[in-house]
Formats: sequence, C-alpha cells, structure tokens
Amino acid sequence: MTQLSASGASRHVPTTPGRLKVYLGAAPGVGKTYRMLDEGRRRLDRGTDVVVGYVECHNRHRTEDRLTGLEVLPRLERDYRGSRFTEMDVDALIARRPEVALVDELAHTNIPGGRNEKRYQDVQELLDAGIDVLTTVNIQHLESLNDVVQKITGVPQRETVADDIVRRADQIELVDMPPEGLRRRMVHGNVYGPEKVDAALSNYFRVGNLIALRELALLWLAGRVDEGLQRYRSEHGIGKVWETRERVVVALTGGPEGETLIRRAARIADRASGGDLLAVHVARSDGLAEADPAALATQRRLVEKIGGSYHSVVGDHVPTALLDFARAENATQLVLGTSRRGRIARSLTGPGIGETTTELSGDIDVHRVTHEASGRGRHLPAPTAPHPTLRRVVATGAALLVPVLLTLVLTGTRSSLNLTSDALLYLLAVVGVACLGGVLPSLLAAVTASLLLNYYFIPPIHRFTVDRPNNVLALVVFALVALTVATVVDRATTGSHRAARATAEAETLSALAHTILGGEQAVPALLARLRETFGMDRVALVRRDGAGGDQLLATVGEEVEDHRHGTATEEVSVGGDALLLLNGRPLPAADRRVLTAFAAHVGAALERERMALAVAGAEPIGAANQARAALLEAVSHDLHDPLSVAVAAVTSLDSHDIVLPEQDRQELFGDARAALDSLTRLTDDLSDLGRLHTGSLTPELRAVSVAECFTGARESLGEARVAVGSSGLDEVPAVLADPGLLQRILANLLENALLRTADGAEIQVSAGPVHDRVEIRVADRGPWSPATDRDGVFDPFPPRSADGGGARRSIRLPLALSLGFAESMGGTLLPEDTPGGGLTMALTLPAAPAG
Repeated sequence: MTQLSASGASRHVPTTPGRLKVYLGAAPGVGKTYRMLDEGRRRLDRGTDVVVGYVECHNRHRTEDRLTGLEVLPRLERDYRGSRFTEMDVDALIARRPEVALVDELAHTNIPGGRNEKRYQDVQELLDAGIDVLTTVNIQHLESLNDVVQKITGVPQRETVADDIVRRADQIELVDMPPEGLRRRMVHGNVYGPEKVDAALSNYFRVGNLIALRELALLWLAGRVDEGLQRYRSEHGIGKVWETRERVVVALTGGPEGETLIRRAARIADRASGGDLLAVHVARSDGLAEADPAALATQRRLVEKIGGSYHSVVGDHVPTALLDFARAENATQLVLGTSRRGRIARSLTGPGIGETTTELSGDIDVHRVTHEASGRGRHLPAPTAPHPTLRRVVATGAALLVPVLLTLVLTGTRSSLNLTSDALLYLLAVVGVACLGGVLPSLLAAVTASLLLNYYFIPPIHRFTVDRPNNVLALVVFALVALTVATVVDRATTGSHRAARATAEAETLSALAHTILGGEQAVPALLARLRETFGMDRVALVRRDGAGGDQLLATVGEEVEDHRHGTATEEVSVGGDALLLLNGRPLPAADRRVLTAFAAHVGAALERERMALAVAGAEPIGAANQARAALLEAVSHDLHDPLSVAVAAVTSLDSHDIVLPEQDRQELFGDARAALDSLTRLTDDLSDLGRLHTGSLTPELRAVSVAECFTGARESLGEARVAVGSSGLDEVPAVLADPGLLQRILANLLENALLRTADGAEIQVSAGPVHDRVEIRVADRGPWSPATDRDGVFDPFPPRSADGGGARRSIRLPLALSLGFAESMGGTLLPEDTPGGGLTMALTLPAAPAG
C-alpha cells in the first residue's frame, strides 16, 4: 500500500508494521537512554541497520560515549517565539529506512509547525513504515499516573502519553535502580550539574519520592504483564483456569489439613497484584467434628505470619456461613479441603460440606484441595440437616414408615428368624429414629413397633393378644428399652449440642481477646469482629444525647440513614450512655451471652480511649512544665557568665582605690558592653520565643528581595562575612515574607554555619525556585552524622553536654527561633545532609505574586 507524505510524494508502506520496545523508568537518571543506546550498539554489532533518530544525552558523558559508532540522523531545525529548536526529522528517517530507529523521550511535545503534535505520533509513523523503534519514557509521563506523581513529588508533568500507547508496545523493559543508588549517582555528578544537585536531592529526588515512584512503576508493569498473559491465553485458545492473585478465603476446621490449605491458598493469593488471604473458621452451634483449639491457634499464627488475616464466625449451616463470609469480604475464591470421611461414610451420610458449598457457590470459585488426611476420618459426624424443623418432620415420618417397611421384610423371613431377633431389629429402628429426631419421634416409633411386633410376630399371630407370659414380658421389656434408649440418645444429642455451643462461644471469646490484645484499633476492630461473628448487615456504636439525635461514634457494614436507637434489630448497652445497634437477622436468646461479652469489651475500649484522651490532654501540660524547667535552667546558666563579666567590669571601673590606665579602662568598657549585648540578645530571643509559643507574633508579609535580606544578614556577621559565598540569590523571584524576620533567619543560619565550620572553609548560600516557592540553602562543612536526631537540631533547650558546657544552648536557641519565624510566614526550615559531608539548612518560603 502507499501513503502520501507531507510533501505530497507517495511512499511505500509495508504491510508488516515495525515492533516497538519501550524502556520504562521510575525517575530521570536511572539509565533509560543509556540502556537504549547500549541495545542499539548490540544490534549494530549483530549486523542490524541501526540509526539514531533522536537522543537527548543531557550532557551526561557516559551516555554520550554510547553514541560512538552509531549513525546519528541530522535533526530538523525550527524557529519558535524567537528561539531555535531541533526536532526529529521523521521524513528523513523514513526515507533512510533503517531496520531499527532509536527515539528518545516518547512523551515529548513537538515544537509547533510540524504535522504531529506529539513524538509518539512520529513513532507511530515509523512503525507504520515497518521500522522497529526503541524508545524511552518515565512513569510520571503516563497519563493515568500523572496526577498521582504530582501529589507525591509536587511537580506537575505537562508532557504525557496515553497508557494505551505504551501498553501496545511489543516489549516493555523496566530500567530500575534503588533510590540510594540514584541519589549517589546524582551526588557524583552523573545526572545533573553541580549547581542543580542540592535542589534536586532535597525536592524531587527525596528518598520517599523515589520509593513511591519505583513502586508505581513496578505495579503498572505488573498490570501490563497480567494483560499480556490474558492476551496470550486468548490467542492460543487456552480455557483452563490459571489462578491469579485475588481475594482468597481459606476455610479451616482445626484438622491436620489446615497448614496444607493455608499454604495452598497463600500461593493462589500471591499470583496477582493486590491479592489478600483471609482464613475463616466456622464455629458450628450444632458441633464440628474433631475441632482442635490448639491446632486452630497454630494455624492462626501461620496465617498471620504469611500476611493473612484470621476470622471466626458462628453458623448453624457451615456452607452458608462460609459463602456469606466470602461474599461479605468481596472474595472471588474459596479454598476447602477434601473430606476426611471415607467412601462408605460419605455414601451413608450424603453430600458433605465441600459438595454443598460448591453447589451453592454461584460466582465464587471453589478450590477443593487434597491432603494427607483425605478419606481417613475415624468418626462419622452426626447427620444434621440444615433446618431442625425439617429434621423433626422427617423423623416423624420415619417413625411411622420404618417399622412398617421392616415388618414387610421380616414377614418374609419368619421361618429363619425367631422372636428375639425380630425384637432386636425393631429396637434398632427405634434407636435410629431417636438419633434423627429426638424423644418424641422415637416414642411414636416405639409404640408403632410394639403394635406391629405384637400383631405379626407374637402368637396368636394377626391378633392383639398374647398367649404366653414370657411373650408379654418380652413385649414390655422391648417397649421400656426402646423408650429408655430413645431418651438417652436425645439427652446425649442435646448435651453434645450444648457442648458444641459452649465451644463455639469460647472460640469466639478467644478471638475477641486476641483482637483486643493484637494491637488493632480497639473499637473498630471489635465492631468488625461482632458483625462477622453474628452475620449482621451493620453494627453501629452510638451515644444517646437525650434529644433523639444520637451521636454516631463508629460503624461497620452497610450504610443506613437512621442510626438512632429504636431502629435496629438488636440493641445492647455498653455502659453509660452508649449503645450497640445491630441491623440484620434477629438473634436467638442463646447468642445474648456472647453479645453481652462483646458489649462489655466495647465499653472497656471506650473507657480506655477516654483515658487516652485525658492522658493526651495532660501531655502538653507536662511538656510545658518541662519547657519551663528547661527555660529556668537555661536562663540561670546563660545569664550567669555575661552578667558576671559585666558586674566585674563595672565594679573595677567604679573602684576608687585603683587607678587604671586608659587602655585597661577601654578594655573593661568593651567587656561590659559585649556582656550586656549578649544579655540583650538572649532576652530578645527569649521574648521572641515566648511570643511564638503564645501565637502573638504577627509577621507583616510583603514582597521581599532575597538578595537584599541576605546582604543585611551577611553584614551583621562583621569580619566573618568574608567566609560566606552566594549564588542564584539575584535570579530568584521575590518572596512573601517579613523582611526583618527573614533577615534574622538568615543571620541565625549563617552564624550557626560559621560556628560549625573550620577556619578557612567557606559557607555556601544558594537559592532557586521550586514550583510556586523559593528555596534558600545554607550549607556548611561542619561535623554532621546522618544518624543525628534531625528534630533535635531545633530544640531550644537541649540536654547539657557531658562537660557541663552551655555552648549548645546558645546555638540551638537561634535555630529554634528561625524555625518558628519561617513557619509563621508559611515557610519551612529543614536540616539536610550536605553532599560530601556537612549540614545544609533548607529554608523554603512562598514566592510573591507577580506584579
């Protein structure tokens, strides 16, 4: 096919488009361009025709060295707003028709005047022409992540490219580098020039920013890998499920298979981004065979060790409880173990929990995992139906039908069985009915069996009479034994249910205690545990205000418009004026005891929170007392020396017994003046510190020149000003600040830097714009450890040094004032490491509005 170029000439476009490979980086400087050029050189060495269409080296020498030996296509020059720019010559590159073209900065916006607005459109033309393209892009230039990156770094990215364009690439290679390695590369000058390093390290290239950007890049690429997998399965017609990480629920019974199920579920959850693992144990009110509390505790620890969460719920019907929990947690997969019952037991008792759960699962995928205990159960669980009422109806029917069917069978074997055998078989039928439905159906079965035994098997046959005394005794004993056995079985079943109920309550209370002791937020965690335990739609904690408009303290579950008491399914007091409101199914009376225990724990948690608030309120008072004590100590120490000097000087000058030479008198006057000046500065600083603490300091903000304030602060240093160098102060815009406070901040920072710096070393002061703010940096070469407590730098009254000296106090007080002044003007003051060693104080202030 042919396509018309911008010049009107037709050119041949191959039917097979080129292949696109993208080098994706988390931040500038990780080596995307270097890696692209390195790949181009390797392909050139293999005999591939490679041309550099456009590469931006940013004056990085190692990157420029990679261009050696590669053919570089001349760029196209364009004039725009009085300046001259260069762009990639797309037509020349297509006419050159290499096998591979290297094109840097995919998200670049072209200079107006060409036919394409964006560089990715140029790249698409190259691909349409059958040219393979290697290109680069940073994660911050992807359209879907642009706003997220801006929130992280504070830097808006105006050049973006649609995610779909990058996702359509045939290959995406992540160029990764740890944040510490990238920052070291910058300090060594391998990314930016020395004049830009400090500002870059303290702003965009902070460690936290780089970690977040790196994670964004990894997660975005992981999503692209998932898309590629799905596309591969579709193209190759693969219908078999390949598990990916989702929200996976694993059901635990406390049996020996628990650890196998947990690890299997964890592997399923680990196969896709964002997968969660939730383990759930259903404490059945009608009993759960072989539930071992110790084993459940061990399995819970394993779940939490591998990053999952453990839950316990109460449910009469285990499959329904499991699925209700899974749906409430938005789970997509449920992991169950295969039954521990043997084949014969399964054939006698019907479908088990696994089969029933699978049938009721709907859109939830159910994984039934085999394990070593499969089919090796030693005990048959008591057959239970989902609804006790249905069981009683079935047992009543069996009480009438089973003896009749047994009679039909036994009448055919009258010649081979005697009366004793017949009575024992009827007795077995009565016991079976008792196990199924309790004492009343078994009583009906005993009466029915007695009548049938009398009529069909005790002479005279077919008459309700007995002609021998021993037969009368046999019939009476049969009836008594049947009733006794039925009663014992019914009581045993009731006792088993009660024991199982007590076990379920104990497990729930144990989980409740673990929730409280496990470091979770007490009230929200308790409400969530309460909701899942009783299967409620919503649980709310409110405080009655006496006017009908209750105050909502906390809630979990579905949202409701009315949370006043009297509108919930269940209400329970937690002490004082607080109430628990439960919306959902009505709770049976047996559940009230556990509900009351929950309420007591919630009340205790509320009381602890109230006490914590009281303690938090007392902390500022304690801190103020400590500050007051430190202030008194500082005043008593720092006032003593200059006051002693002043008193001694004045006393000597006032002495009439000693005649002092004029030179000595001048020295004493100088000492007294210096001591009084020191006292004046100290009292001024303490006064300003008090004004900052009381909030009475009101700065007068206006547009201020950074250079002018710096000049005034530098002049105040006297002879020491020769050790201060500056750069960029005249180029930055004016800041919105109080000129007097800004000059004092700069003077304090300079004085602190000079005190820390050895003789002969120069203090460097630089300034530069950062978004809508201006950053001023004062860097020294004094001793500074990155492990030093940075917040302690601004402590106005630090602990006294080991030698009892007070020099540290006189340094820290000006820094504390500088921090307060900066914050009062809407700025920040942060300590940072000076590249190569030392401390840098970074002052950031809002830029004054233009005009």
